[in-house]
Amino acid sequence: MRGVINLRGAVLPIVDLAERLGFPPIEVTARRVVIVVQIGPRLVGLLVDAVSDILSQPIESIQPIPDVASEVVRLYVQGVFAFDERMIGLIRLEHLAPSSLGEAA
Repeated sequence: MRGVINLRGAVLPIVDLAERLGFPPIEVTARRVVIVVQIGPRLVGLLVDAVSDILSQPIESIQPIPDVASEVVRLYVQGVFAFDERMIGLIRLEHLAPSSLGEAA
């Protein structure tokens, strides 16, 4: 957990998405973005580099991840779908929040 913010009176824990996925921590600058997501019953902020687009896809378009994917990918990616000749991974949000997140908030 990177910290907390006050979002309309609610304490919102902030998780560094890169660090949670095993990459180096994101350098916090004015250009970084916090995406607010609901994981189970609580709201969590995900610190990310940027947001380039918001996509809506029918559930039928999501395909299983390839068998050659690493264990880390299998843990954090639910499936993939094609969009504009790119493959987009659908993140398992429930696996991003550390179990102690509720206690910290």
